[in-house]
Amino acid sequence: MISTVKSINGKLIRKEKILKKIRYIKDNYQLYLFILPAIVLTFIFAYLPMYGIVIAFKDFNVLKGILGSPWVGFKHFERFIDSPNFMLTFKNTLLLSIYGLLWGFPAPIALALMLNRVRSKMVKKNIQLIVYAPNFISVVVIAGMIFIFLSPVGPVNKIITAITGKTVNFMLEPSYFRTIFIASGIWQGAGWASIIYTAALSNVSQDLIDAAVIDGASILKQIIHIDLPTIKSIMVIQFILAAGGIMNAGGDKALLLQTAGNNPTSEVISTFTYKIGLERADFSYGAAVGVFNAVINVILLVLVDQIVKRLNEGQGL
Repeated sequence: MISTVKSINGKLIRKEKILKKIRYIKDNYQLYLFILPAIVLTFIFAYLPMYGIVIAFKDFNVLKGILGSPWVGFKHFERFIDSPNFMLTFKNTLLLSIYGLLWGFPAPIALALMLNRVRSKMVKKNIQLIVYAPNFISVVVIAGMIFIFLSPVGPVNKIITAITGKTVNFMLEPSYFRTIFIASGIWQGAGWASIIYTAALSNVSQDLIDAAVIDGASILKQIIHIDLPTIKSIMVIQFILAAGGIMNAGGDKALLLQTAGNNPTSEVISTFTYKIGLERADFSYGAAVGVFNAVINVILLVLVDQIVKRLNEGQGL
């Protein structure tokens, strides 16, 4: 009898919650109409194309179409894992992404902290204009600039030649590729990525800073005890998002900077997918490699999210 009453009460509570949601939607239908175009566009361009993933499990034939192509299961995934390119591309992608995260993630935070200490509004605006500008330069242009600056007759080599009497062919040496790739990425994106941190730091109470100064806290201590706690939540979210895309090692730029000489370190999963899927028209194999990459990203995203949650729970946050 008691269990029956509890079941009826539970159903009534759920029904009441549903009715409340319906009433809320009716009362605020204008808000839902505003977001409707975004939902429709996201569904069309982000969710509908997911159907194409099916070709990773088929021997796709353009004439037969997706439905008419024969089903082969995990054949292309096994083909990729067993191929000599697997360890090379996987290792290069992982190293580029991890190094990029280790060096690239703190860069916008440090930049925002430094900009927050600039008291002159005019100087601050000029610095922001300079550091934001590279973000608006096309990746193709960035790659062209790198080739020009680091060419054997470029300005960098002219300085090296004047000092050592030798030239260094940066773009043909595999050992230089990762440094060039990561450094150019930081130069291009750190300024723009710092905007969100700069905006958060603008909300820091001036009373806290004044109190810290009166107590004799140095700038470093002010940053550690006031600035960093203010942007901690944003840092965590940004880190989770960055870790979730750890296997997306800027395939477009890697392809543009790739040469026959640096191929041992510049061949990543994205460039391999492009060559297999488009240049060789092996669509099923290319799709399988792309799906493999996406699955690894999802696993890493979930793992990092769980780790961060446990760390926050351990600190009582």
